[in-house]
Amino acid sequence: MKKFIFLVKLIILLFFIITIFCLSLYVYAYITPKFNINVSDSITYYDKYGNNIFDKNNNYVKLNEINDNVKNAIISIEDKNFYSHNGFDILRIIKAIIINLTSREIKQGASTISQQYVKNLYLSFDKTWKRKIEEALITIELETHYSKDEILEGYLNTIDFGAGNYGIKSASNYYFNKEPIDLTIEEASILVGIPKSPNYYNPITNYDKSKKRQMDVLKSMYKNNYITKEDIEKIYNKKLNFYGKYKKSELSSIYYYRDAVLDEMSTIKEIPNSLINLDELKIYTNLDVDVQKLLDNNITKEMKNTTMQVASLVIESKTGKIISLIGGKDYSISQFNRATKSKRQVGSTIKPFLYYTALENGFTPSSTFLSERTTFNLGDETYSPKNANNIYANRNISMLSAIAYSDNIYALKTHLFLGTDMLGKTIERVKIKEKVNNNASSALGTTEINIIDYSNGFITLANEGKHEQPHIIEKITDSNNNILYEYKYKNDYILNKKYVYILNNLLTSTYDYKLVNYTSPTLISISNLLDSKYAVKSGSTKSDYWTIGYNNDYLVMVWNGNDKNEEVKPSESKIPKKIWANTIVNIKENKKGWYDIPKGITIDEIDTINGNSKYKGYVCFYEKGTEPSYDYDFEFFNNF
Repeated sequence: MKKFIFLVKLIILLFFIITIFCLSLYVYAYITPKFNINVSDSITYYDKYGNNIFDKNNNYVKLNEINDNVKNAIISIEDKNFYSHNGFDILRIIKAIIINLTSREIKQGASTISQQYVKNLYLSFDKTWKRKIEEALITIELETHYSKDEILEGYLNTIDFGAGNYGIKSASNYYFNKEPIDLTIEEASILVGIPKSPNYYNPITNYDKSKKRQMDVLKSMYKNNYITKEDIEKIYNKKLNFYGKYKKSELSSIYYYRDAVLDEMSTIKEIPNSLINLDELKIYTNLDVDVQKLLDNNITKEMKNTTMQVASLVIESKTGKIISLIGGKDYSISQFNRATKSKRQVGSTIKPFLYYTALENGFTPSSTFLSERTTFNLGDETYSPKNANNIYANRNISMLSAIAYSDNIYALKTHLFLGTDMLGKTIERVKIKEKVNNNASSALGTTEINIIDYSNGFITLANEGKHEQPHIIEKITDSNNNILYEYKYKNDYILNKKYVYILNNLLTSTYDYKLVNYTSPTLISISNLLDSKYAVKSGSTKSDYWTIGYNNDYLVMVWNGNDKNEEVKPSESKIPKKIWANTIVNIKENKKGWYDIPKGITIDEIDTINGNSKYKGYVCFYEKGTEPSYDYDFEFFNNF
């Protein structure tokens, strides 16, 4: 009996402690300053010239400008007790816990509209308990300072409706070419089903899935007495006409850039804790809208008749500023950002880093290996790489030719000669985060690397051996222009400038008609599109096409392929090459200059195939004392 009485007392005590604690939270919330929520987005984005990229204020609508069908539908499916709870639906939380525990998986959530609105307003990158507590406190503040109608209004103006549409006005304009006040119940019930998974329930790209979600919405509206049982089938079977166009002047591809901004923000340590009490955040990006349009137009033009996807970057060579980024063929169809999210095999585009390593370890443009069909004995196994179209010189070829023709046999012999660990060390040295395996096939680009991560290496080559972190965000301030974050430039030399210069000149051979011999350079098809000197390398795998090139001003990277790794068609190999060429050549600010010759570099005229200076024909650059006419013993390599 005593134990029972003690237990009752303990329960009563805990009840009073919890009650007092909850009351104190609401008292605290009441005395805290009221924060501004009357914006459709808590972030303002600026391009590199300080222009506002998105005119967010034009998309904000008052609650009385939104059809009741939308309000009723969103409350029914998301938070039926919205007007009666104080920010947290306790019974719903308990129910969700029981369902999730009994099913041993997360089947049901319990976030209220107020909680979801807080997440929309204040970006949350961490998933810690501390962060969740902070969000809970802000939810209490929200409920204390604002009416339910004000919260619902703000929520409807910040929801992600997919395809780059944030807020009900943007969504109703895009999907139905209507204002929110004019939406029918059929249209409203489709729209409010999208936010649960904006890509999955997009009615234009996934109509059947969106209709199933619409049925869930209609059933919830029936349970909450907004429609009758007879209305469900009638509304569900009503034919809808979708518009699917942007009314805004900006390109839809800019949304890929915006999403990349948020991804980069998640890596900035200074930001998450600063977001809690901000009314607004200003992000100054490196976006050049003209270059974004140029890249977008080239992608649209060249990819009309292909099912391949695309990821592409344009970066300033000296600063590392990512001025253009596209993560897919069409943002309205797929919001998956391949530039930030995917990793792909890089193929022969990895060879510049292999050949830089070789140059640093005694190789020259005249160093030769025998190019013929070869099976390599690698301990307990063999490896038989092939050249494209099984074309071999069947004689010794120079590094110059190996780069121009992307000869795999030469590359693998170089890799094995240096030691298979050397390439990975260079990749790490140029700040590429992805690790390259210490094996033979790594020399042919079997490693999967994200395009932004990969750009670390190429920006180092484009910047004469100096590394500058490729970055999208230049500065972040609060609404009072207090700087919360600013990119710090380093510009550190991490590669030898002389060897980078030699390599960059060798990479101009990939489109040079002077190299046409037993086969042709890999980018000869775009030679007529180029109007000045560029270092450029292409690469391919069974499911990927790459073209990466640069000069003193800009680095452009293009990947094409299929999301599910289906094989790419050989006839489509020219697509990334044309996108690359037509982009880099037509950037208005491209001065099309080349690099100054560093001290300690000389030239020699050599035969393109055997690298011998006795047979003139092609000018190559050498570190002084290693040119063939100086009797450099490159025959040493032939015996390997």
